[in-house]
Amino acid sequence: MPVTGEPTPAEDLGGRAPLHGPESSKIAEEVVAEEAVAEEAGEAVAGESVAEGVPPRSVVGRRRAPVAPEPAPELSDAELRGALEAILLVVDEPVSELILAQVLEQPAERVGPMLDEIAAGYTAAGHGFELRRAAGGWRLYTRPEYATYVEQFVLDGQSVRLTQAALETLAVVAYKQPVTRSRISAIRGVNCDGVIRTLVTRGLVEECGTEPDSGAFLYRTTTLFLEKLGLNTVDELPPLAPFLPDDVEELADATR
Repeated sequence: MPVTGEPTPAEDLGGRAPLHGPESSKIAEEVVAEEAVAEEAGEAVAGESVAEGVPPRSVVGRRRAPVAPEPAPELSDAELRGALEAILLVVDEPVSELILAQVLEQPAERVGPMLDEIAAGYTAAGHGFELRRAAGGWRLYTRPEYATYVEQFVLDGQSVRLTQAALETLAVVAYKQPVTRSRISAIRGVNCDGVIRTLVTRGLVEECGTEPDSGAFLYRTTTLFLEKLGLNTVDELPPLAPFLPDDVEELADATR
């Protein structure tokens, strides 16, 4: 008996061309099975997404790549010079090139040469102030030739100077550091305990360990000392030889 069934619609077969007979029935069953598997998979994913607030599989592991911050715009030479001058006018202690570069977000390789250029420009122009390296950083200072006028303005009749004993003790520490109290007293010929305490209180001298043999405290000058003298390191202290008497060796032998 000839098979005369009606053709299966194309949409029921997933858009495939219509077939007849047993083959069409087999294909229809495969399509139905595929759709059932897809539905089950979709329900499983949806269940996992709802359970305990876990995001769907299609979302898990998808994270936005971190956005790199945009580099700071490079300042022109004129802008960099102006920014450095503005900061140096308000600092109350020497500031290093690295800190200036971090604040301005500019390469340190540009900041150093620009500071040298600014310092040279002030000197060439003959300003009453100068930009100088001191205590490992940079700071503006008045020029030594105008120190008398500055002192008259700042002091205004008030005495804030160190005593002669304090100056002598500070000089011994500066040139002999690290040095103990007993050594300082031996050089000056008087007890210096009170003077040392005064210098420590003023922040010009500080303890820096102990002597291995005796256990006595050692003292050295501070960065404030360098700042006040406008020096970068103690190596810039003037030599003592020109200030010593000619018979210093004879005097040393006589005191032994």
